[in-house]
Formats: sequence, C-alpha cells, structure tokens
Amino acid sequence: MHPLDLPEPPTQASIAHARAQLVALHDDSHALEQRILDARDALARIVEERQAAIRDMERELAVLDDAVALTKAYVSPIKRLPHELLRHIFLFNFDDCAWSAWVLAAVCSLWRKVALAMPTIWSKIRLVTTQASSAETIRLWLERSGRTVPLDIEIILKSPSVHSAALDSISRRRYLSIPHAAGDPWVAAGGWATPPPLVHTGAPGGTAVHLQLGGTHPTVHVVPVQAVVNDGVGPAPPPSPPGHTHEWEMPPLMPAVAAAAAAVAERTSPFAQQRLRKNMHWGHIAFYYLVEQMHRWERFVFRFDKQFASIGALKSIEGDAPLLREFEISCSDPAFYGDWKWLPSAPVNAHFDIGNLRTLTLQHVPFKWSSPMLRNLRHLHLRSLPTVHIALDRILHIVAANPQLESLALHFNSPNQPVLPLSAVTLPELKTLNLGGHYLLANLLESLLLPTLDTLILDIEARDPIEEAVSALLTRSGNPPLTRLSLCYGASAGAHAGFYWGSSAGVTSWHFLGELEHLAALQVGSAQLEPLISALSAPDEDNGQDRWVCPRLLTLAMRGCHAHGDGVAKLVQMVEARNPDIGAGGAGPGLGLGGALFGVGGVVPARLRHLELYDCTALGPDVTKWLKTRIEEVVCTEPSFEGCVGRLVLVH
Repeated sequence: MHPLDLPEPPTQASIAHARAQLVALHDDSHALEQRILDARDALARIVEERQAAIRDMERELAVLDDAVALTKAYVSPIKRLPHELLRHIFLFNFDDCAWSAWVLAAVCSLWRKVALAMPTIWSKIRLVTTQASSAETIRLWLERSGRTVPLDIEIILKSPSVHSAALDSISRRRYLSIPHAAGDPWVAAGGWATPPPLVHTGAPGGTAVHLQLGGTHPTVHVVPVQAVVNDGVGPAPPPSPPGHTHEWEMPPLMPAVAAAAAAVAERTSPFAQQRLRKNMHWGHIAFYYLVEQMHRWERFVFRFDKQFASIGALKSIEGDAPLLREFEISCSDPAFYGDWKWLPSAPVNAHFDIGNLRTLTLQHVPFKWSSPMLRNLRHLHLRSLPTVHIALDRILHIVAANPQLESLALHFNSPNQPVLPLSAVTLPELKTLNLGGHYLLANLLESLLLPTLDTLILDIEARDPIEEAVSALLTRSGNPPLTRLSLCYGASAGAHAGFYWGSSAGVTSWHFLGELEHLAALQVGSAQLEPLISALSAPDEDNGQDRWVCPRLLTLAMRGCHAHGDGVAKLVQMVEARNPDIGAGGAGPGLGLGGALFGVGGVVPARLRHLELYDCTALGPDVTKWLKTRIEEVVCTEPSFEGCVGRLVLVH
C-alpha cells in the first residue's frame, strides 16, 4: 500500500495536495488497466492463431488417418478374397440367419454391393412389426429379393396394449433427444424373445449397424427391422417397429392413473390423430406389395394378436401361387368377421394354381369347408371363428379330402349336428391328431382309422367317457404304437378348471392306459389326481393290476388335477416305484434288494425324466426337494384358490 506523507490533522493545503495526488493515482490506475487489456488481447490473438494452426493440423491428420485406414483396408487379406467365395460365405450366413443380409450390407461399400447383387439372401422375410411402422420396409425387402427367387415370408403384427401406449408416451418425452432407440419387448407367451442388441452409429451415406447374430432359441426368428440403411434408392424407410431398449424393466415414472391420463392426452393430440390415420392403411399398403409377388410365394405366414384397422386387406389374397407349399394366417384373439372372398373361402368350382400347397394353418379367420385350398394337404390346422357353425359331416369331408395327411389339428367351438351320415375315413400316413372344442368332435374319432398314429391330443369338452372313444380308435386302427397322449391338457383354464362341468378330462377309468405300451409322454388336465397316480404306480392288489401301465413313460404332465386326501403320498409312492434310489437298501413293491427294479410280467419300467404339476396340489418344499433327487426335471405350480397364478418352482 502506498504510504501517505501528509500532516495530521489535515489542513487546507494538505487536503488540496491530497486531492491532486488522488487524480494522479486514478490516471495511473486507468493506464495500467489498459495495458493489461492490451496484453490479454495480444495473448488471445496468439492463442487463436495457435489453435487455428492446431485445427488445421488436426484436419490434415484426420485426412491422413482416413488415407491410412483406407490403405490398410485395401491391403488387408479380406480384400484379396474372391467375390465368389464372399458370396458363398454370405450364403452360409443366410442359412444360419435369415435376415443376415441387412447386417452384411451395412459393413462396407464392397459388401453392400455384393449383398445387393444376391437376391437369394433377401428371399426370407422375417418381420415383427406394428401398424405404426412403415410398410415400405416390406417393399424394400421384396425389391432386393429380385423377380424370380421364391419367397419365404413370415410377418408378425403386434397391437400395442393400453399399458404399453402409456409407457410409450412417457418414453417419447424422456428420450426426445435420442434419434433412434432399438429393441422391442416382444411377448414371451407367444414364443417370441427379446431381439438382440442393436446399436446405431452415424456414418456418411447411411447407418452403421451392429447386431448380435446368435440366438438362444433355435425356433425364434429375430428380425433386424431397425437395420434399414440408405442404399441410394430414395430415402430409407422409417424403422419398423419403433421401440425402446429397457423401458419395460424400469418402474413407471408416474402413477398409473397419471400414466393413463397422459396416454389419453397423447392419443387426442394432432400428432396422434395423424399417426392413427396412418395406422389405418398399414395392411392395405403391406399386402399390396405382398400380393403383387404372390406368384413367388413358397411359404407365407402372417400372424397377428388381434383385429386391426386394415384387416380387410387380407381379402386381397386371391390368385395363383404355383410355388406355395405352406400358408398360414393366424389370429390369437377370436373376433367376428363376415364372409370374405379370399383364397380360403374360394368357391368349390374355382381354379387356382396352388397344386404344391402341403401345409395350411387358419386360426380365427373365415374359411369355407368346400374351398379348393383345403384339399390334398399333408399338414392341416384349422381353428374356426366362434360364429362359424359347420355341420360335423362337412368337417369330416375336409378330412376325407386330404387322404395323405401327416398331421391334423381341428378346433371348432360350435359345430352343428351332422346332416349326412358319417362314413369311415382312413388316413394311412397320419402321425399327429389334435381335436379341440365342442364335444361333438368326439364323434369324429368313431369315423377315423389311423394305422400309423403316434400322437393323440384331445381337448374336447367332456360329456361322455373319452377313454372308450380312445380305446375304440386304437383297436379299430390296429393298435398303432402311440407315444404321446394328451387329454384336456390345453383346455384347462387355471386352478379351478376341474371344478366345473365341461372342463375335465372325461376319464372314468385309467385301465385303458394298460393298452399303451409304447406311450412315452402323458399329459392330463382337470382330472382326479389319485386314480391316475394309482394306475401308474407299481402293480399290486390295491389297483387291481398285474403288470406295469405305460412301462416306457418318460414324461408325465398334469394340469388342474386336484388331490384329495393322500394324493401327495400316492405321488411319492409312484415316483419311488418308477424311479427308485439305486443305492438305497430294502425292498418294496416291484423292487428287489438294494432298491433295484425287477420286471413284473417280464417288463421293467423306464425311469421318469420329466414331471410337471400345474395347479394340482401343494407339494411343499420337502417333497419338491425329494422329487429332485429322483427325477431329472420337475416343474410345479402350487394352486392358488384366490384365483391368482401359483408360485413357479423349477428344479433341474
């Protein structure tokens, strides 16, 4: 601090001198501040000049790095691979993954050129989509498949639920800054799985896509519907379907009421109204492109979970399909439709070139029993609409029109009594028979001769004892070696299904199982547990058996089979008899010393490998643990009498 050399107390002269000195100090201070500003400006100019020089050098370095990368890519061994071998590798990839062409075409310009020049690897369409997505994806896929290559098409259309719509509205607000989020929470109950990770990175002239080609389940078709890149032919279509990565694993950001209100507000917005109008035309656009290529269809599968706005587009499926071998239109939700003028409802005198059709599946869609499409098939699966009332003799006519059937599945909820007498029909090659729905379908068994039957599945409403019809069918067919039998297993409707009329297996006695020596899998729903378990137990005086029933049984599954009294104890005795502890001592019924099985009547039963109990009886953790020691896999759900799903216990 500058010292003040002034007298104390101040005088008039000293005050005047101090004021003059203050003015001089202010001038010096302003001058020094100006010098500092000038120095800072000079420094800023120097920094800017140096930074500009650095940016220029960085740009030059980036250009050199690109040149180095291109040069390295050019001299890499993969570049020396002949295009013929590259095409063979692409075909091997295509065999393993039907949609691999999307990934291969996004690697580099050379691979893209090769992939786009191979229509074969674009010939399998695997698409899981929604109405909100662009149908132009289908057009692009069809264009890349060329004009002559046979097409294998499998499209699954999903309808979003109210809950997912609410979450979707929340997601759009949270992730507004994200250009594209991949993935879609596919419904697991339908056999679908979550798609593999999908990562998008910006790249000049398109989108670089990295997908996981592998899958955990061999029957699940994972579709790279988001992996659409710009190939120079117009703008790339929007991704199909839009989704979000981990939205479904997160807790809701607002209460359910607020989320529902947000969803309603979202649907009433102008943008939502525009999207709704767009959704109304998805089916017409998609099937316009698909039906144009109907002459190339080799396999066509279209599944949807519920009725959608443009479902009338299915009526356009009409015409020649000379290559078609498999055709399926399936809806999981029954609805009410009128009569459609499409291929499955064609008149009896219609002439369409579909002579190669061998597999037909129609579920909850209109069809006519006299359609030419329902002839000369090897695999037929029909599930009628609730409003369809076909006479039983006409259903038998459908069966008789396909004498070379290998598998047959019929589900009719409301058939009519036969108008004409039912005549005998022989299906010499039928391996699998599946009947479900109304109790009148049991009369079909009396008209069938199935000498090579291997699997019999009956989910028919029970009125008369079904075991008599099964025994008569097998006797009339020459006792074929039946390996799988299912009775009312798929028709059970939960923990209380067995308490209501019409939902039980309709079996009064299990003695007919003694005729099924080759049976390896038995599935039963809504039957009493104790009689079935007793029939499968070791032969003794109590159950009136002198030999093992189903000695080759490996899988036993029961659903809604309620136990009364000693059901759990009999289950343990049955497992103890069929799957004894080899190292245990002592003897029991059918057992020798040391717990080893000995034959009864010269027959030694096979050990059970798989046991399922759904909503049957409460086993308890101790019994479940004991079953684990005897059977390779045990799956059970304890019944819940409050109407909710039981707790799942899986033991390997």
